[in-house]
Amino acid sequence: MTVLTVNAGSSSVRFAVFAPEGAQLHACGAERHESGAVQHAELLNAFVHRHLPTPPRLVAHRVVHGGTRLTSTRRIDAAVEAEIERLAPLAPLHNPVALAWLHTCREVLGANIPHVAVFDTAFYAQLPEVATTYALPRELTAELELRRYGFHGLAHQALWSRWRELRPDLVDGGRVISFQLGAGCSVSAIARGVPRDTSMGFSPLEGLVMATRSGDLDPALVTYLQRAKGLGHTEMERLLNEGSGLLGVSGVSGDMRKLLASDDPPARLAVDLYCYRARKYVGAYLAVLGGADGILFGGGVGENAAAVRARILDGLGWAGIELDPAANAETTGREGRISMAGKPVDVWAIPVDEARVLAREALAHVGV
Repeated sequence: MTVLTVNAGSSSVRFAVFAPEGAQLHACGAERHESGAVQHAELLNAFVHRHLPTPPRLVAHRVVHGGTRLTSTRRIDAAVEAEIERLAPLAPLHNPVALAWLHTCREVLGANIPHVAVFDTAFYAQLPEVATTYALPRELTAELELRRYGFHGLAHQALWSRWRELRPDLVDGGRVISFQLGAGCSVSAIARGVPRDTSMGFSPLEGLVMATRSGDLDPALVTYLQRAKGLGHTEMERLLNEGSGLLGVSGVSGDMRKLLASDDPPARLAVDLYCYRARKYVGAYLAVLGGADGILFGGGVGENAAAVRARILDGLGWAGIELDPAANAETTGREGRISMAGKPVDVWAIPVDEARVLAREALAHVGV
């Protein structure tokens, strides 16, 4: 049974095709496209013709937000589709796009092929209550479903799954701190495959400094800015999501590559702040987990920026975390252990394979 995976972002889409071979999945093709320039149906048709001699038997969709009801992989029927649409205000850049690609797939591939939704938030559905709760009035949190949901679940699940293969001596992977560092950034604390905390919360804005997102802020600063600058809620959301983070601090770019190459003081400050805040989360999650067996880096920055990994973990020798400078420098865009041999905590850079997680989840859901 061939499975097509559709991983749609706000401005791009990734397609992949897999075929089960025993207990393994064989990758048959993958492509990434900017989705704005070409019609969805045209993109999908071209991919299918290049990589699939016959239509897929199953389609797996990444959906960012499943809320409190869609907490596991689900076949998409009318009720599931309606719930994804109801949650669109909580993920306005992603859930509507996922639905648009669902409709395109039905149009191009026919109505009889089953579609399965795999939710980023589902990985965090069983977070401890203390890690999901905001200190707000209970009536409000219940009425409006105000809680920490967590995002990037597929990426962190992919990192943990690969780590488990690398360290079969640890029961269910032991204790792991995983970083997904790209345009969006998050870090999770995982114990034996079960997330215990994560940096993103009610929205993907909470947590680490990102390319254009602010990460953690004092809420009073937001209301002060609105009063002082006369900003409406739409303008405020745009500022925090699109004009802050590395871009806002540097005043130059949200691209980590450009900032690392710059000697401009604001650019250096942006990188230092990015790494400092990430290092603080390492300390916090060491406390949550009672130590760690592994620290994992994935995503465009995590997999490719050795200097960033080094700055994040600088000074953590007291916790058994020490990078091998040569291994770290040589590990770019590929998998590799980057920590000193014999240290208590292994550190790895691992390319994130969300598509494979999508395919596995979907096939398992339909019993293949």
